[in-house]
Amino acid sequence: MKGISHFAAGVAVASCFPGVVESGAAGNPLYFILGGAFGLLPDTLDFKIGRFFYRHDMQVVPDPLRPDPRMIADAVAMAANEAQAAGKPVRIRLHTIRIGADAWQSYTVAFDVSGRKVRVEYGPVVNTGGQPIEWGGRPTGQRADAALACDIRLEYEAVTKVDIFDGPIFEMVPSRNGMVSPVFIPWHRQWSHSIPMAVGFGLAAGMIWGFMAGLVAAAAYAAHAILDQLGYMGSNLFFPFTSRRSSGLRLTHSSEVLANLATVWLSCLVIFWNLYSAGTLRVPDLNWMKLLFHGAAVPLVAFLLLRRLVNGRKEAGAPWKR
Repeated sequence: MKGISHFAAGVAVASCFPGVVESGAAGNPLYFILGGAFGLLPDTLDFKIGRFFYRHDMQVVPDPLRPDPRMIADAVAMAANEAQAAGKPVRIRLHTIRIGADAWQSYTVAFDVSGRKVRVEYGPVVNTGGQPIEWGGRPTGQRADAALACDIRLEYEAVTKVDIFDGPIFEMVPSRNGMVSPVFIPWHRQWSHSIPMAVGFGLAAGMIWGFMAGLVAAAAYAAHAILDQLGYMGSNLFFPFTSRRSSGLRLTHSSEVLANLATVWLSCLVIFWNLYSAGTLRVPDLNWMKLLFHGAAVPLVAFLLLRRLVNGRKEAGAPWKR
């Protein structure tokens, strides 16, 4: 999920404690702030600290002037083959291809499990927002395959898009049966996304701000890790007792607009209901069934109808004005 979703979920979790609502009504917003902050903390630890200490064994730096998908495919296949041959993990970093101030040459890396090969294909030039742009003379659809000397076991998606900012790291992890698992950005959702770490941060917050703060910090932190389990990557929920991420439920992607919008919206409904139940808000003749119907079901149906209408117009090629 995106940061705003985790922030909203953290505040919603904080509002579930009656003492937090009472404190907020009395003019003390500390616990709500802690809920939002600790809801963001796991990703902050990963992206602002953890990734800079993660080392790689190989790196692929494509030449922006001479596009060569075969070089990339051969390097990825080499990393997997070396991991299988040596019996130990091999980490490979794929760099992005920047060709202008706001222009990036995108490419995809795909693992063909049945064909035992890696396929790299150049895509369109995109801007920093990830949208395709016109850029003459660049390859599109140019691709190359590289054979694998081992079977691949996928724990994430088969195709990875590489486009803007930093490129991904794969850790090729061999198993005893000779297969290799390409672990996508292995530094993410490891030690930082565990329930024991949530307990640890809760204890730390409790010693600084008191017992209620500790409960809020631990619950908001744990909510982040659990919420991430809805996606594909999963989290290492029980570090340090486990060393690898458990598989996610594969219900949505972290960048899915509807999933993030729904998370923020439902978090706001939880906050509203908790404030209402505590008597800080007065709405006549309200119950939880009416709240779910008017606050969740009706907006969801309206959003789905609107999205279907927009997608239908786009497929029909109808012009839209901004």
